[in-house]
Amino acid sequence: MERNSIFKVFSILVVAILLIKSEAVFAKDKKIGIQLYSVMDAMKKDPQTSINRLTRMGYNVFELVQWGGDPNVFGMPANEFKSICNQSGAEIISTHSSIQEEIGKENEIMNRWRQLFEIQKACGGKYFIIPSYQVNYTVTEVQRMCDYFNRMGKIAAEYGLKLGYHNHASEYNKLKDSDDVMWEYLVEHTDPELVCFELDVYWCTIGGKSPVVYLQKYPKRIQILHIKDEFVIGESGLIDFENIFKQFYKNKMNDYVVEIETPKKLREKTNVDGSVYTSEQIMEEIFEAAHKSIEYLKKAKFVK
Repeated sequence: MERNSIFKVFSILVVAILLIKSEAVFAKDKKIGIQLYSVMDAMKKDPQTSINRLTRMGYNVFELVQWGGDPNVFGMPANEFKSICNQSGAEIISTHSSIQEEIGKENEIMNRWRQLFEIQKACGGKYFIIPSYQVNYTVTEVQRMCDYFNRMGKIAAEYGLKLGYHNHASEYNKLKDSDDVMWEYLVEHTDPELVCFELDVYWCTIGGKSPVVYLQKYPKRIQILHIKDEFVIGESGLIDFENIFKQFYKNKMNDYVVEIETPKKLREKTNVDGSVYTSEQIMEEIFEAAHKSIEYLKKAKFVK
């Protein structure tokens, strides 16, 4: 082979290696979160192994879930759970939990909220997200909900936390006695200093609304995203992830977590002998979906 040809081949190889290396570094530097509810059954059985498995995939930010106001974090004291996350190289950014308002039990409710805020503060997170709230969709009831969130948001701020609300599809319906969209009413009648919103982009889309339009309309209120698809992120083509991320970054926001919900077809999946999939088999498919999802986000140039 001639010297010029050898030099050309060598140059091409060097450029290829540098490109691969730069892409790997770029992907490694991305902060990609996941809601641990995605692998809830696995977390309940073996949180440390589950965390290690997720961090090996590249997830380095976690959102927790404490249903029912559980004072423990996946069965462990907050400092113990935080230590496991630290050892794996992951940070805790948020948690999901909620306590319904109860007339006549104000002091008891406040004390329960304070306990949860204390736990999340110990974990090191900055958001405390209410994942759902039972309310009648009338102006009076939703306004009461807003007032309640404002009060809880003020207490959360004492612990250095921002109270937030996570949507499902139903919040994009109109109120029963108004033309106001329920979710928009929440945004516009809660205190921006005390309450933020975690926009679940999948449920927003299913609810017939555009996540991008809402990100444009409420650039400071939506401070964290749930990146979700029908199953694996990016596979359905249903969600406009590129423009969602671009607008989110334009709003100077950066916090997001992947959430993978178990689809009905997976819950009903059977083996060749007709037996229903075990929870372990379902979890294996969820972990595989989590792996495919993060690979999509690592490679996406529009994800920082």
